[in-house]
Amino acid sequence: MVIFMAISEIELKKEKKILKKVLSLLGETLESLGVDVFQDEEDLVEFKKMMWSDSHSFDAGEMQQVMAATSIEAEKVLQKQRYFKRLRQIQDKPYFASIVFQDEEGKIFNIYMSLTYLKDHSGNNILYDWRSPICSLFYDYEIGPCSYSAPGGIFSGTLKRKRQYKIENHTLTGVFDNSLNIDDEVLQDVLAAESSEKMKNVVNTIQQEQNKVIRNLEDRHIIVQGIAGSGKTTVALHRIAFLLYRLPNLNSQNILIFSPNQIFAEYISDVLPSLGEANTLQTTFADYLESFITEFKEVESFTDFVSRYYSYQETNPELVEYKQSDQIINDLDKYLDDYVNNCSFIESFFEGEVHYIDKDEINNYLHNKYSRFPFFERIHEIAEKLCSNNYKGSRKKIKTYEKLLYEHSNFKKDYKEIMKNFFESSYCSMKMNEKELRTFMNKDVISYEDALIFAYIKGTLEGFLYEANIKQVVIDEAQDYNRLQYIIIKKIFQRADFTILGDINQNINPYYHYDSLESLQDLFGEDTRYLELLKTYRSSPEIIDYTNKILHLQHVNAIRKNTNKPVVIRKNLESLKDTLIQDIHTLQDNYKSVAVITKDHKEAETLYELIHNEVPISLVDANSVKFQKDLIIIPAYVAKGLEFDSVILYNNRDNSYRKNERNLLYVACTRAQHELYIYN
Repeated sequence: MVIFMAISEIELKKEKKILKKVLSLLGETLESLGVDVFQDEEDLVEFKKMMWSDSHSFDAGEMQQVMAATSIEAEKVLQKQRYFKRLRQIQDKPYFASIVFQDEEGKIFNIYMSLTYLKDHSGNNILYDWRSPICSLFYDYEIGPCSYSAPGGIFSGTLKRKRQYKIENHTLTGVFDNSLNIDDEVLQDVLAAESSEKMKNVVNTIQQEQNKVIRNLEDRHIIVQGIAGSGKTTVALHRIAFLLYRLPNLNSQNILIFSPNQIFAEYISDVLPSLGEANTLQTTFADYLESFITEFKEVESFTDFVSRYYSYQETNPELVEYKQSDQIINDLDKYLDDYVNNCSFIESFFEGEVHYIDKDEINNYLHNKYSRFPFFERIHEIAEKLCSNNYKGSRKKIKTYEKLLYEHSNFKKDYKEIMKNFFESSYCSMKMNEKELRTFMNKDVISYEDALIFAYIKGTLEGFLYEANIKQVVIDEAQDYNRLQYIIIKKIFQRADFTILGDINQNINPYYHYDSLESLQDLFGEDTRYLELLKTYRSSPEIIDYTNKILHLQHVNAIRKNTNKPVVIRKNLESLKDTLIQDIHTLQDNYKSVAVITKDHKEAETLYELIHNEVPISLVDANSVKFQKDLIIIPAYVAKGLEFDSVILYNNRDNSYRKNERNLLYVACTRAQHELYIYN
């Protein structure tokens, strides 16, 4: 369907002429650049061959210059290749919007916005990258007075026009003159579309409140509270693309995303490449724990941790709540301070027959001279010092000295024992019983809540794994991290800037709750901004009205238009199997994706066994990496962050959501875009 709104025939002809011109220039640039890239690559290979064949004639200084020159040439080739790929991405749809801006001197700028830039033969911009400063006007202002910030200062003027385009296969199929409001035709068109297998970029529908997060360069750290469906993850990924564009010496390998699970990481994996950027590094906090804690064979995942609670397998929830609390941080700090203060070398000793090591001297090293180091790192520093004193700096005796130092001390590097002693000490506010301590000491798998404490103890005493290469850290689902985790993350990424996004209403960690994510500001310092996203773009008003009632919310603003499809409640079914299969078929006839969301994994398995022979449904759990969204069964705590055209929320009467599990119910219901069925 071709739609042209509020533009004249003359304007339409102009737009078609501009598109034709842009397509022609784009084709020429691609052809020319393709030849250049191929030739440059061949030249670089030849250059490297020549340099290395003559390398025997270079001294060390000349060799460094050769390597630097090779690196510069290689980077130039890579930059051309990246730009060539971006241009190929836009060859079917070269731009998505335009603005007409008049500056204070009366000069008119007609700006066409794209995923990348394109220059004409004179070097003038024909297309502007959506991340360029002037393009912020499209997202931040309606028609009228406006201004934008650029490296040269603040530029003010008047926004005369905002226009959006639908271009398919080189053909203009729609033109919209619009402003920022809920009737934005392109936005409504995007919202009405069915969900895709993976998250997509939304450069053509970024809203003003989202743009404030994406383009923030004034603050080092940003904490974002966003309601369900407000686009938190999408905003985070577009912010990454923006930072890669605007910050010098920042590349994708300098950015790390903490995701809730591998399913989510796979779901968002297409967004950055669609914006012309390489995917960043990704991890989960459990992955970090797994790499840092080598004293156990395995670390329990966060999903399995919460599953224990929601499937009522946890035998001592009060103890787990203490282990997750802010109180335990103070208790641990006092205990570790006392532990270090009471550690000492208890006697002097000889190394060999000649070298006498005085206990007072090495105790002075331990508690004074090397006190700036983490405690167990001090042992290594003392061993190095003794080597320097007795072997003229030779390091061959370091291991010998370390062994002797431990042998003549009242401490040993045994983190299991140190943690066990904490739970037996007077500093601990809630002790573990003998059985719990014995289980902790003997098992191969450490529980998630114990792993956080273990990592903090180990990191405090020997130092955390400092990651200097990471300059930007993005933490999604921030509400599921407790304060101890943020302290650990801050110690690992000491020089990084943080973008933290979450929703306190979607907290699925049953042991830890925030009244507001704003409370994290004191951890990150003065250069931190707290922002809120208060509009939801995911669900229909009918679904939002229902989900509001779960948590007694009033502030959610629905952007999607009414569907006139109320939430369907199924009760007292004669045949669960027949009704469920019929509802699945009904939803499949109307939508691309259908998710059956259960309370826990056991319930998901039971339901899967009931119906999988009748319908081609997939069972998704926390260990799944790839899956087809068209028809799945998934536990609620695995589904968070995902969205589906339609959702069937299932739980049986023996496993219903309890009052203190309303957040999990809210998460499950807010996965639905168009229709929601409740089996209650």
